[in-house]
Amino acid sequence: MAPGTADGPSNGSVKPKEEEGSAQPSLFEIDDTDISRLLEKPRTLNIERKRSFDERSFSEMSITMSPRNNFYRMADNSSRGFDNLDGVYSPGRWTGTPRSGYFEPHPIVGDAWEALRRSLVNFRGQPVGTIAALDNSSEDLNYDQVFVRDFVPSALAFLMNGEPEIVKNFLLKTVFLQSREKKVDNFKLGEGVMPASFKVLHDPVRNTETILADYGESAIGRVAPVDSGFWWIILLRAYTKSTGDATLAETPECQRGIRLIMTLCLSEGFDTFPTLLCADGCCMIDRRMGVYGYPIEIQALFFMALRCALLLLKPDTEGNNDCIDRIVKRLHALSFHMRSYFWLDIKQLNDIYRYKTEEYSHTAVNKFNVIPDSLPDWVFDFMPTRGGYFIGNVSPAKMDFRWFCLGNCVAILSSLATPEQSSAIMDLIESRWQELVGEMPLKICYPAMESHEWRIVTGCDPKNTSWSYHNGGSWPVLIWLLTAACIKAGRPQIAKKAIELAESRLLMDQWPEYYDGKLGRFIGKQARKNQTWSIAGYLVAKMMLEDPSHLGMISLEEDKQMKPQMKRSASWAF
Repeated sequence: MAPGTADGPSNGSVKPKEEEGSAQPSLFEIDDTDISRLLEKPRTLNIERKRSFDERSFSEMSITMSPRNNFYRMADNSSRGFDNLDGVYSPGRWTGTPRSGYFEPHPIVGDAWEALRRSLVNFRGQPVGTIAALDNSSEDLNYDQVFVRDFVPSALAFLMNGEPEIVKNFLLKTVFLQSREKKVDNFKLGEGVMPASFKVLHDPVRNTETILADYGESAIGRVAPVDSGFWWIILLRAYTKSTGDATLAETPECQRGIRLIMTLCLSEGFDTFPTLLCADGCCMIDRRMGVYGYPIEIQALFFMALRCALLLLKPDTEGNNDCIDRIVKRLHALSFHMRSYFWLDIKQLNDIYRYKTEEYSHTAVNKFNVIPDSLPDWVFDFMPTRGGYFIGNVSPAKMDFRWFCLGNCVAILSSLATPEQSSAIMDLIESRWQELVGEMPLKICYPAMESHEWRIVTGCDPKNTSWSYHNGGSWPVLIWLLTAACIKAGRPQIAKKAIELAESRLLMDQWPEYYDGKLGRFIGKQARKNQTWSIAGYLVAKMMLEDPSHLGMISLEEDKQMKPQMKRSASWAF
Protein backbone atom coordinates (compact mmCIF):
# COMPACT_ATOMS: atom_id res chain seq x y z
CA MET A 1 0.00 0.00 0.00
CA ALA A 2 1.08 3.57 -0.44
CA PRO A 3 2.76 4.80 2.70
CA GLY A 4 1.61 7.62 4.88
CA THR A 5 3.28 9.78 7.46
CA ALA A 6 1.84 10.38 10.88
CA ASP A 7 1.19 13.93 11.93
CA GLY A 8 2.57 15.24 15.20
CA PRO A 9 1.07 14.51 18.59
CA SER A 10 -1.43 17.35 18.28
CA ASN A 11 -3.13 15.70 15.33
CA GLY A 12 -2.22 12.05 15.05
CA SER A 13 -3.97 11.56 11.74
CA VAL A 14 -2.22 9.98 8.79
CA LYS A 15 -1.42 11.74 5.52
CA PRO A 16 -0.83 9.76 2.34
CA LYS A 17 1.87 10.13 -0.25
CA GLU A 18 1.05 10.53 -3.95
CA GLU A 19 0.09 7.24 -5.63
CA GLU A 20 1.03 6.99 -9.29
CA GLY A 21 -0.44 4.37 -11.54
CA SER A 22 -1.91 2.41 -8.67
CA ALA A 23 -5.10 0.43 -8.92
CA GLN A 24 -8.26 2.06 -7.70
CA PRO A 25 -8.28 1.69 -3.89
CA SER A 26 -11.16 0.54 -1.73
CA LEU A 27 -11.97 3.99 -0.39
CA PHE A 28 -14.74 4.40 2.15
CA GLU A 29 -15.99 7.78 3.27
CA ILE A 30 -17.80 7.62 6.58
CA ASP A 31 -20.12 10.53 7.10
CA ASP A 32 -20.31 12.23 10.48
CA THR A 33 -24.10 12.05 10.31
CA ASP A 34 -23.92 8.25 10.15
CA ILE A 35 -22.40 7.88 13.58
CA SER A 36 -23.12 11.11 15.45
CA ARG A 37 -26.02 9.55 17.28
CA LEU A 38 -23.81 6.64 18.32
CA LEU A 39 -21.07 8.86 19.73
CA GLU A 40 -23.27 10.42 22.36
CA LYS A 41 -22.11 10.14 25.94
CA PRO A 42 -23.18 6.72 27.28
CA ARG A 43 -26.04 6.56 29.67
CA THR A 44 -25.35 5.49 33.22
CA LEU A 45 -26.67 2.03 33.75
CA ASN A 46 -27.23 0.05 36.90
CA ILE A 47 -25.93 -3.36 35.93
CA GLU A 48 -26.02 -6.20 38.40
CA ARG A 49 -22.57 -7.77 38.41
CA LYS A 50 -21.99 -11.47 38.74
CA ARG A 51 -20.23 -12.60 41.86
CA SER A 52 -17.17 -14.65 41.14
CA PHE A 53 -14.51 -16.70 42.87
CA ASP A 54 -16.95 -19.00 44.60
CA GLU A 55 -19.51 -16.21 45.17
CA ARG A 56 -16.91 -13.78 46.57
CA SER A 57 -15.94 -10.58 44.80
CA PHE A 58 -12.28 -9.81 44.37
CA SER A 59 -12.57 -6.84 46.70
CA GLU A 60 -13.65 -9.19 49.48
CA MET A 61 -10.49 -11.25 49.17
CA SER A 62 -7.71 -10.61 51.63
CA ILE A 63 -4.54 -9.90 49.69
CA THR A 64 -1.31 -9.85 51.62
CA MET A 65 2.31 -9.35 50.75
CA SER A 66 4.48 -12.44 50.73
CA PRO A 67 7.76 -11.80 52.54
CA ARG A 68 9.50 -14.45 50.49
CA ASN A 69 8.96 -12.95 47.06
CA ASN A 70 7.47 -9.55 47.93
CA PHE A 71 4.33 -10.44 46.04
CA TYR A 72 0.65 -10.64 46.84
CA ARG A 73 -0.94 -13.92 47.76
CA MET A 74 -4.36 -15.11 48.77
CA ALA A 75 -5.04 -15.23 52.49
CA ASP A 76 -6.80 -18.56 52.00
CA ASN A 77 -3.68 -19.89 50.22
CA SER A 78 -5.71 -21.01 47.24
CA SER A 79 -3.43 -22.11 44.43
CA ARG A 80 -5.92 -20.84 41.85
CA GLY A 81 -7.40 -17.83 43.58
CA PHE A 82 -7.82 -15.87 40.37
CA ASP A 83 -9.72 -18.43 38.32
CA ASN A 84 -13.14 -16.80 38.21
CA LEU A 85 -12.93 -13.06 37.65
CA ASP A 86 -15.70 -12.60 35.13
CA GLY A 87 -17.76 -9.66 36.30
CA VAL A 88 -15.00 -8.21 38.44
CA TYR A 89 -13.56 -4.83 37.56
CA SER A 90 -12.67 -1.83 39.66
CA PRO A 91 -11.93 1.20 37.46
CA GLY A 92 -9.06 3.52 38.07
CA ARG A 93 -7.49 6.27 36.02
CA TRP A 94 -3.83 6.46 35.21
CA THR A 95 -2.54 9.79 33.95
CA GLY A 96 0.86 8.92 32.57
CA THR A 97 2.25 7.26 35.67
CA PRO A 98 0.58 4.46 37.62
CA ARG A 99 -1.37 4.76 40.79
CA SER A 100 0.55 3.81 43.91
CA GLY A 101 -0.27 0.36 45.14
CA TYR A 102 1.67 -2.79 45.76
CA PHE A 103 4.36 -1.71 43.28
CA GLU A 104 6.50 1.37 42.96
CA PRO A 105 6.03 2.99 39.53
CA HIS A 106 8.80 1.91 37.20
CA PRO A 107 10.65 4.78 35.50
CA ILE A 108 9.70 3.60 32.01
CA VAL A 109 5.94 3.72 32.63
CA GLY A 110 5.72 7.47 32.03
CA ASP A 111 7.74 7.18 28.82
CA ALA A 112 5.47 4.35 27.67
CA TRP A 113 2.34 6.46 28.14
CA GLU A 114 3.87 9.38 26.24
CA ALA A 115 4.83 7.08 23.37
CA LEU A 116 1.37 5.49 23.31
CA ARG A 117 -0.32 8.89 23.09
CA ARG A 118 1.98 9.95 20.25
CA SER A 119 0.67 6.99 18.25
CA LEU A 120 -2.96 8.17 18.37
CA VAL A 121 -4.74 8.58 15.05
CA ASN A 122 -7.54 11.15 14.71
CA PHE A 123 -10.42 11.10 12.26
CA ARG A 124 -12.35 14.36 12.02
CA GLY A 125 -11.10 15.49 15.39
CA GLN A 126 -11.76 12.26 17.27
CA PRO A 127 -9.18 9.59 18.19
CA VAL A 128 -10.04 6.31 16.46
CA GLY A 129 -7.00 4.13 17.06
CA THR A 130 -3.21 3.91 17.27
CA ILE A 131 -0.82 3.36 14.39
CA ALA A 132 1.30 0.22 14.35
CA ALA A 133 4.65 1.96 14.83
CA LEU A 134 6.16 5.43 15.03
CA ASP A 135 9.23 4.43 13.05
CA ASN A 136 10.50 6.53 10.16
CA SER A 137 12.20 3.49 8.63
CA SER A 138 8.81 1.89 7.88
CA GLU A 139 7.60 4.45 5.32
CA ASP A 140 7.48 1.88 2.54
CA LEU A 141 5.27 -0.49 4.53
CA ASN A 142 1.90 -0.33 6.32
CA TYR A 143 3.10 0.44 9.86
CA ASP A 144 1.33 3.82 9.61
CA GLN A 145 -2.07 2.11 9.71
CA VAL A 146 -4.44 1.17 12.53
CA PHE A 147 -4.51 -2.63 12.75
CA VAL A 148 -7.45 -4.27 14.49
CA ARG A 149 -5.35 -6.89 16.30
CA ASP A 150 -2.59 -4.38 17.12
CA PHE A 151 -5.03 -1.94 18.68
CA VAL A 152 -6.37 -4.43 21.25
CA PRO A 153 -3.62 -3.88 23.88
CA SER A 154 -3.81 -0.11 23.28
CA ALA A 155 -7.58 -0.26 23.81
CA LEU A 156 -7.19 -2.23 27.03
CA ALA A 157 -4.62 0.28 28.30
CA PHE A 158 -7.02 3.17 27.68
CA LEU A 159 -9.92 1.28 29.27
CA MET A 160 -7.84 0.53 32.36
CA ASN A 161 -6.90 4.20 32.46
CA GLY A 162 -10.53 5.30 32.41
CA GLU A 163 -10.44 6.59 28.82
CA PRO A 164 -13.10 4.58 26.97
CA GLU A 165 -14.04 7.09 24.23
CA ILE A 166 -11.21 6.15 21.88
CA VAL A 167 -12.22 2.50 22.19
CA LYS A 168 -15.84 3.35 21.46
CA ASN A 169 -14.83 5.38 18.40
CA PHE A 170 -12.66 2.52 17.14
CA LEU A 171 -15.42 -0.07 17.57
CA LEU A 172 -17.89 2.10 15.67
CA LYS A 173 -15.52 2.90 12.81
CA THR A 174 -14.61 -0.73 12.26
CA VAL A 175 -18.20 -2.00 12.37
CA PHE A 176 -19.11 0.55 9.70
CA LEU A 177 -16.18 -0.60 7.60
CA GLN A 178 -17.49 -4.16 7.93
CA SER A 179 -20.69 -3.13 6.15
CA ARG A 180 -18.86 -2.00 3.00
CA GLU A 181 -18.56 -4.22 -0.05
CA LYS A 182 -15.22 -6.03 -0.04
CA LYS A 183 -13.54 -7.41 -3.15
CA VAL A 184 -10.19 -9.02 -3.92
CA ASP A 185 -9.77 -8.92 -7.68
CA ASN A 186 -13.22 -10.03 -8.88
CA PHE A 187 -14.12 -12.06 -5.82
CA LYS A 188 -16.49 -10.67 -3.21
CA LEU A 189 -15.64 -11.41 0.41
CA GLY A 190 -18.22 -12.42 3.00
CA GLU A 191 -20.30 -9.73 4.65
CA GLY A 192 -18.90 -10.48 8.11
CA VAL A 193 -15.23 -9.93 7.24
CA MET A 194 -13.64 -7.20 9.35
CA PRO A 195 -10.72 -5.15 7.98
CA ALA A 196 -7.18 -6.09 8.89
CA SER A 197 -6.36 -2.41 9.14
CA PHE A 198 -7.42 1.06 8.08
CA LYS A 199 -5.72 4.32 7.30
CA VAL A 200 -6.89 7.91 7.69
CA LEU A 201 -6.32 9.93 4.52
CA HIS A 202 -6.19 13.73 4.67
CA ASP A 203 -6.81 15.92 1.65
CA PRO A 204 -5.29 19.33 2.47
CA VAL A 205 -6.80 20.96 -0.62
CA ARG A 206 -10.41 20.07 0.15
CA ASN A 207 -9.69 19.80 3.88
CA THR A 208 -11.44 16.44 4.11
CA GLU A 209 -10.59 13.13 5.74
CA THR A 210 -11.55 9.66 4.58
CA ILE A 211 -10.74 6.14 5.68
CA LEU A 212 -9.03 3.55 3.49
CA ALA A 213 -9.58 -0.02 4.69
CA ASP A 214 -7.60 -3.15 3.87
CA TYR A 215 -9.46 -6.48 4.02
CA GLY A 216 -6.48 -8.50 2.84
CA GLU A 217 -6.37 -7.28 -0.75
CA SER A 218 -3.14 -5.38 -0.01
CA ALA A 219 -1.68 -7.73 2.59
CA ILE A 220 1.33 -9.92 1.96
CA GLY A 221 -0.10 -13.10 0.47
CA ARG A 222 -3.55 -11.52 0.00
CA VAL A 223 -5.08 -13.34 2.97
CA ALA A 224 -8.18 -12.04 4.75
CA PRO A 225 -7.71 -11.58 8.53
CA VAL A 226 -9.75 -14.29 10.26
CA ASP A 227 -8.80 -12.98 13.70
CA SER A 228 -9.96 -9.36 13.22
CA GLY A 229 -13.64 -10.15 13.74
CA PHE A 230 -12.88 -12.21 16.83
CA TRP A 231 -10.76 -9.46 18.38
CA TRP A 232 -13.51 -6.93 17.62
CA ILE A 233 -16.10 -8.98 19.53
CA ILE A 234 -13.69 -9.60 22.42
CA LEU A 235 -12.90 -5.88 22.60
CA LEU A 236 -16.60 -4.93 22.49
CA ARG A 237 -17.20 -7.18 25.46
CA ALA A 238 -14.16 -5.68 27.26
CA TYR A 239 -15.55 -2.18 26.66
CA THR A 240 -18.95 -3.21 28.03
CA LYS A 241 -17.42 -4.83 31.12
CA SER A 242 -15.09 -1.91 31.78
CA THR A 243 -17.61 0.91 31.43
CA GLY A 244 -20.77 -0.83 32.58
CA ASP A 245 -22.37 0.67 29.47
CA ALA A 246 -24.27 -1.91 27.42
CA THR A 247 -25.84 0.63 25.07
CA LEU A 248 -23.03 0.43 22.51
CA ALA A 249 -23.19 -3.35 22.22
CA GLU A 250 -26.99 -3.20 22.02
CA THR A 251 -27.11 -0.79 19.06
CA PRO A 252 -28.50 -2.35 15.86
CA GLU A 253 -25.15 -1.74 14.17
CA CYS A 254 -23.13 -3.70 16.73
CA GLN A 255 -25.74 -6.45 17.04
CA ARG A 256 -25.66 -6.85 13.26
CA GLY A 257 -21.85 -6.80 13.27
CA ILE A 258 -21.68 -9.63 15.81
CA ARG A 259 -24.31 -11.60 13.94
CA LEU A 260 -22.49 -11.25 10.59
CA ILE A 261 -19.22 -12.50 12.08
CA MET A 262 -20.98 -15.44 13.70
CA THR A 263 -22.89 -16.29 10.52
CA LEU A 264 -19.65 -16.28 8.55
CA CYS A 265 -17.97 -18.66 11.00
CA LEU A 266 -20.94 -20.93 11.70
CA SER A 267 -21.99 -21.50 8.11
CA GLU A 268 -22.42 -25.14 7.14
CA GLY A 269 -20.00 -26.84 4.79
CA PHE A 270 -18.05 -30.05 4.38
CA ASP A 271 -16.34 -29.81 7.77
CA THR A 272 -16.36 -32.85 10.04
CA PHE A 273 -14.71 -30.92 12.88
CA PRO A 274 -16.07 -27.97 14.90
CA THR A 275 -12.79 -26.10 14.43
CA LEU A 276 -12.35 -23.41 11.76
CA LEU A 277 -10.41 -24.27 8.61
CA CYS A 278 -8.00 -21.43 7.78
CA ALA A 279 -5.36 -20.41 5.27
CA ASP A 280 -1.77 -19.68 6.25
CA GLY A 281 -1.10 -16.10 7.34
CA CYS A 282 -4.64 -15.31 8.54
CA CYS A 283 -3.76 -14.13 12.07
CA MET A 284 -0.85 -12.58 14.02
CA ILE A 285 1.41 -14.97 12.12
CA ASP A 286 0.57 -13.30 8.82
CA ARG A 287 3.18 -14.98 6.62
CA ARG A 288 3.65 -18.53 5.41
CA MET A 289 4.57 -20.52 8.51
CA GLY A 290 2.79 -23.85 8.10
CA VAL A 291 -0.18 -22.88 10.30
CA TYR A 292 -2.80 -23.59 7.62
CA GLY A 293 -5.56 -25.96 8.64
CA TYR A 294 -6.80 -25.56 12.21
CA PRO A 295 -4.28 -23.30 14.01
CA ILE A 296 -4.57 -23.06 17.79
CA GLU A 297 -4.51 -19.24 17.72
CA ILE A 298 -7.66 -19.07 15.58
CA GLN A 299 -9.45 -21.86 17.46
CA ALA A 300 -8.81 -20.24 20.86
CA LEU A 301 -9.91 -16.81 19.60
CA PHE A 302 -12.93 -18.40 17.92
CA PHE A 303 -13.93 -20.05 21.20
CA MET A 304 -13.53 -16.79 23.13
CA ALA A 305 -15.44 -14.79 20.50
CA LEU A 306 -18.29 -17.32 20.60
CA ARG A 307 -18.55 -16.96 24.36
CA CYS A 308 -18.39 -13.16 24.20
CA ALA A 309 -21.01 -13.08 21.43
CA LEU A 310 -23.28 -15.21 23.59
CA LEU A 311 -23.04 -12.57 26.32
CA LEU A 312 -23.53 -9.61 23.96
CA LEU A 313 -26.33 -10.75 21.65
CA LYS A 314 -29.81 -9.70 22.75
CA PRO A 315 -32.37 -12.52 22.68
CA ASP A 316 -35.64 -11.94 20.85
CA THR A 317 -33.91 -9.53 18.46
CA GLU A 318 -34.26 -10.19 14.74
CA GLY A 319 -32.07 -13.13 13.78
CA ASN A 320 -30.39 -13.37 17.18
CA ASN A 321 -32.20 -16.38 18.63
CA ASP A 322 -31.15 -18.69 15.82
CA CYS A 323 -27.59 -17.36 16.04
CA ILE A 324 -27.54 -17.94 19.82
CA ASP A 325 -28.71 -21.54 19.41
CA ARG A 326 -25.98 -22.24 16.87
CA ILE A 327 -23.34 -20.66 19.11
CA VAL A 328 -24.33 -22.84 22.08
CA LYS A 329 -24.15 -26.03 20.01
CA ARG A 330 -20.80 -25.07 18.50
CA LEU A 331 -19.31 -24.20 21.89
CA HIS A 332 -20.09 -27.64 23.28
CA ALA A 333 -18.60 -29.40 20.27
CA LEU A 334 -15.56 -27.11 20.08
CA SER A 335 -14.67 -27.34 23.76
CA PHE A 336 -14.77 -31.15 23.67
CA HIS A 337 -12.74 -31.33 20.46
CA MET A 338 -10.02 -28.94 21.64
CA ARG A 339 -9.67 -30.37 25.14
CA SER A 340 -9.58 -33.92 23.82
CA TYR A 341 -7.49 -33.76 20.64
CA PHE A 342 -5.33 -30.61 20.89
CA TRP A 343 -4.18 -31.22 24.46
CA LEU A 344 -0.76 -32.82 24.93
CA ASP A 345 0.97 -34.01 28.08
CA ILE A 346 3.58 -36.70 28.68
CA LYS A 347 1.05 -39.55 28.89
CA GLN A 348 -0.72 -38.48 25.72
CA LEU A 349 2.65 -38.07 23.97
CA ASN A 350 3.52 -41.63 24.92
CA ASP A 351 0.14 -42.82 23.62
CA ILE A 352 0.71 -41.14 20.25
CA TYR A 353 4.20 -42.65 20.11
CA ARG A 354 2.56 -46.10 20.37
CA TYR A 355 -0.33 -45.42 17.97
CA LYS A 356 -1.42 -48.02 15.46
CA THR A 357 -2.32 -46.70 12.03
CA GLU A 358 -4.93 -47.42 9.36
CA GLU A 359 -7.72 -47.92 11.90
CA TYR A 360 -11.18 -47.99 10.37
CA SER A 361 -14.07 -47.89 12.84
CA HIS A 362 -15.94 -45.62 15.23
CA THR A 363 -13.80 -47.01 18.04
CA ALA A 364 -10.47 -46.01 16.45
CA VAL A 365 -7.96 -44.65 18.94
CA ASN A 366 -5.83 -42.92 16.33
CA LYS A 367 -8.77 -40.93 14.97
CA PHE A 368 -6.68 -38.69 12.68
CA ASN A 369 -4.38 -41.46 11.43
CA VAL A 370 -1.27 -39.73 12.71
CA ILE A 371 1.91 -41.63 11.81
CA PRO A 372 4.01 -42.07 14.98
CA ASP A 373 7.24 -41.72 12.97
CA SER A 374 6.19 -38.16 12.16
CA LEU A 375 6.69 -37.06 15.78
CA PRO A 376 9.60 -34.59 15.91
CA ASP A 377 12.58 -35.53 18.07
CA TRP A 378 12.55 -32.25 19.99
CA VAL A 379 9.10 -32.78 21.53
CA PHE A 380 10.29 -35.72 23.66
CA ASP A 381 12.87 -33.51 25.38
CA PHE A 382 10.61 -30.47 25.50
CA MET A 383 7.72 -32.16 27.30
CA PRO A 384 8.26 -32.04 31.09
CA THR A 385 7.01 -34.68 33.49
CA ARG A 386 4.50 -32.21 34.89
CA GLY A 387 2.98 -29.86 32.38
CA GLY A 388 1.15 -29.73 29.09
CA TYR A 389 -0.14 -27.44 26.35
CA PHE A 390 -2.46 -27.14 23.38
CA ILE A 391 -0.47 -28.08 20.29
CA GLY A 392 -0.41 -25.91 17.19
CA ASN A 393 -2.65 -27.83 14.80
CA VAL A 394 -4.59 -31.07 14.42
CA SER A 395 -5.94 -32.29 11.08
CA PRO A 396 -5.97 -35.55 9.12
CA ALA A 397 -2.55 -37.26 9.39
CA LYS A 398 -1.05 -34.05 10.76
CA MET A 399 -0.24 -32.84 14.23
CA ASP A 400 1.81 -29.66 14.63
CA PHE A 401 3.49 -30.09 18.01
CA ARG A 402 4.90 -26.54 18.15
CA TRP A 403 4.10 -24.36 21.14
CA PHE A 404 2.21 -21.16 20.26
CA CYS A 405 2.03 -18.57 23.02
CA LEU A 406 -1.04 -16.59 21.98
CA GLY A 407 -3.28 -19.61 21.48
CA ASN A 408 -2.41 -21.14 24.86
CA CYS A 409 -2.84 -17.86 26.75
CA VAL A 410 -6.21 -17.15 25.12
CA ALA A 411 -7.25 -20.74 25.90
CA ILE A 412 -6.68 -19.96 29.59
CA LEU A 413 -8.45 -16.57 29.47
CA SER A 414 -11.50 -17.95 27.66
CA SER A 415 -11.67 -21.03 29.90
CA LEU A 416 -11.21 -23.26 26.88
CA ALA A 417 -8.50 -24.72 29.09
CA THR A 418 -9.86 -26.33 32.24
CA PRO A 419 -8.36 -25.10 35.54
CA GLU A 420 -6.19 -28.21 35.57
CA GLN A 421 -4.99 -27.62 32.04
CA SER A 422 -4.31 -23.97 32.84
CA SER A 423 -2.14 -25.05 35.75
CA ALA A 424 -0.32 -27.52 33.51
CA ILE A 425 0.43 -24.77 30.96
CA MET A 426 1.92 -22.68 33.75
CA ASP A 427 4.02 -25.68 34.83
CA LEU A 428 5.33 -25.98 31.29
CA ILE A 429 6.29 -22.30 31.10
CA GLU A 430 8.14 -22.50 34.41
CA SER A 431 9.99 -25.69 33.53
CA ARG A 432 10.91 -24.47 30.03
CA TRP A 433 11.62 -20.85 30.96
CA GLN A 434 14.87 -20.60 28.98
CA GLU A 435 13.24 -21.91 25.83
CA LEU A 436 9.97 -19.92 25.98
CA VAL A 437 11.10 -16.72 27.71
CA GLY A 438 14.88 -16.56 27.77
CA GLU A 439 16.17 -13.01 28.05
CA MET A 440 13.12 -11.28 26.51
CA PRO A 441 9.50 -12.44 26.73
CA LEU A 442 8.02 -14.17 24.81
CA LYS A 443 8.53 -16.73 22.07
CA ILE A 444 5.67 -16.48 19.60
CA CYS A 445 6.24 -20.15 18.81
CA TYR A 446 8.73 -22.85 19.72
CA PRO A 447 10.88 -24.28 18.29
CA ALA A 448 12.03 -22.48 15.15
CA MET A 449 12.13 -24.25 11.80
CA GLU A 450 15.61 -24.58 10.38
CA SER A 451 17.46 -25.57 7.19
CA HIS A 452 15.42 -27.89 4.92
CA GLU A 453 12.21 -27.58 6.96
CA TRP A 454 12.46 -23.78 6.84
CA ARG A 455 12.96 -23.83 3.06
CA ILE A 456 9.99 -26.14 2.44
CA VAL A 457 7.47 -24.70 4.93
CA THR A 458 8.18 -20.95 4.63
CA GLY A 459 9.27 -20.95 0.99
CA CYS A 460 12.71 -19.62 1.99
CA ASP A 461 11.13 -16.54 3.60
CA PRO A 462 14.05 -14.16 4.34
CA LYS A 463 12.11 -12.50 7.16
CA ASN A 464 11.18 -15.73 8.92
CA THR A 465 14.65 -17.20 9.22
CA SER A 466 15.38 -19.38 12.24
CA TRP A 467 14.73 -17.72 15.61
CA SER A 468 13.52 -14.52 13.97
CA TYR A 469 10.16 -12.78 13.51
CA HIS A 470 7.36 -15.38 13.49
CA ASN A 471 9.79 -18.31 13.30
CA GLY A 472 10.77 -18.46 16.96
CA GLY A 473 11.16 -14.72 17.50
CA SER A 474 10.44 -13.09 20.88
CA TRP A 475 7.55 -10.61 20.92
CA PRO A 476 7.21 -8.20 23.88
CA VAL A 477 3.51 -7.59 23.10
CA LEU A 478 2.71 -11.12 24.27
CA ILE A 479 3.59 -10.16 27.83
CA TRP A 480 0.08 -8.79 28.43
CA LEU A 481 -1.47 -12.12 27.44
CA LEU A 482 0.98 -14.03 29.61
CA THR A 483 0.25 -11.73 32.56
CA ALA A 484 -3.50 -12.12 32.21
CA ALA A 485 -3.19 -15.90 31.89
CA CYS A 486 -0.85 -16.12 34.89
CA ILE A 487 -3.20 -14.12 37.10
CA LYS A 488 -6.19 -16.21 36.05
CA ALA A 489 -4.26 -19.42 36.71
CA GLY A 490 -3.18 -18.15 40.13
CA ARG A 491 0.51 -17.87 39.19
CA PRO A 492 1.18 -14.09 39.05
CA GLN A 493 4.79 -14.51 40.14
CA ILE A 494 5.56 -15.91 36.66
CA ALA A 495 4.26 -12.73 35.05
CA LYS A 496 6.17 -10.54 37.50
CA LYS A 497 9.43 -12.23 36.58
CA ALA A 498 8.73 -11.80 32.85
CA ILE A 499 7.81 -8.11 33.23
CA GLU A 500 11.03 -7.41 35.11
CA LEU A 501 12.98 -8.95 32.24
CA ALA A 502 11.18 -6.75 29.71
CA GLU A 503 11.66 -3.60 31.80
CA SER A 504 15.41 -4.04 31.75
CA ARG A 505 15.60 -3.46 27.99
CA LEU A 506 12.43 -2.19 26.28
CA LEU A 507 12.93 1.55 26.73
CA MET A 508 16.68 1.34 26.16
CA ASP A 509 16.04 -0.57 22.92
CA GLN A 510 13.29 1.91 21.89
CA TRP A 511 10.37 -0.54 22.14
CA PRO A 512 11.23 -2.97 19.32
CA GLU A 513 8.62 -5.00 17.51
CA TYR A 514 10.41 -8.29 18.19
CA TYR A 515 13.75 -9.82 19.22
CA ASP A 516 15.85 -12.51 17.54
CA GLY A 517 17.89 -15.46 18.77
CA LYS A 518 17.19 -18.56 20.85
CA LEU A 519 17.18 -16.45 24.03
CA GLY A 520 15.70 -13.29 22.48
CA ARG A 521 18.97 -11.46 23.07
CA PHE A 522 19.13 -9.38 19.89
CA ILE A 523 16.80 -6.71 18.50
CA GLY A 524 15.09 -8.20 15.45
CA LYS A 525 16.95 -7.71 12.19
CA GLN A 526 13.89 -6.05 10.60
CA ALA A 527 12.13 -5.01 13.81
CA ARG A 528 10.54 -1.57 13.81
CA LYS A 529 11.28 0.68 16.76
CA ASN A 530 8.57 2.37 18.83
CA GLN A 531 6.17 -0.45 18.03
CA THR A 532 2.86 0.58 19.56
CA TRP A 533 1.67 -2.80 20.72
CA SER A 534 5.02 -3.48 22.42
CA ILE A 535 4.42 -0.29 24.40
CA ALA A 536 0.75 -0.97 25.11
CA GLY A 537 1.36 -4.64 25.93
CA TYR A 538 3.81 -3.62 28.65
CA LEU A 539 1.42 -1.04 30.11
CA VAL A 540 -1.49 -3.49 30.21
CA ALA A 541 0.67 -6.14 31.87
CA LYS A 542 1.92 -3.63 34.43
CA MET A 543 -1.54 -2.29 35.27
CA MET A 544 -3.06 -5.75 35.45
CA LEU A 545 -0.36 -7.00 37.78
CA GLU A 546 -0.86 -4.03 40.10
CA ASP A 547 -4.64 -4.35 40.06
CA PRO A 548 -5.69 -7.90 39.08
CA SER A 549 -9.37 -6.92 39.02
CA HIS A 550 -8.65 -5.45 35.57
CA LEU A 551 -8.58 -9.07 34.43
CA GLY A 552 -12.39 -9.11 34.51
CA MET A 553 -12.68 -7.30 31.19
CA ILE A 554 -10.62 -9.87 29.29
CA SER A 555 -11.32 -13.10 31.16
CA LEU A 556 -14.26 -15.49 31.16
CA GLU A 557 -15.28 -17.90 33.88
CA GLU A 558 -15.48 -21.59 33.16
CA ASP A 559 -18.88 -22.76 31.95
CA LYS A 560 -19.51 -25.93 33.94
CA GLN A 561 -22.00 -27.17 31.34
CA MET A 562 -19.25 -27.37 28.73
CA LYS A 563 -16.88 -29.40 30.89
CA PRO A 564 -16.54 -32.84 29.25
CA GLN A 565 -15.48 -36.04 30.92
CA MET A 566 -11.76 -36.14 30.20
CA LYS A 567 -11.02 -39.64 28.96
CA ARG A 568 -7.35 -38.94 28.41
CA SER A 569 -4.54 -38.58 30.87
CA ALA A 570 -3.87 -35.30 32.58
CA SER A 571 -0.38 -34.05 33.35
CA TRP A 572 -1.48 -32.98 36.80
CA ALA A 573 -2.47 -36.50 37.95
CA PHE A 574 0.47 -38.61 39.03
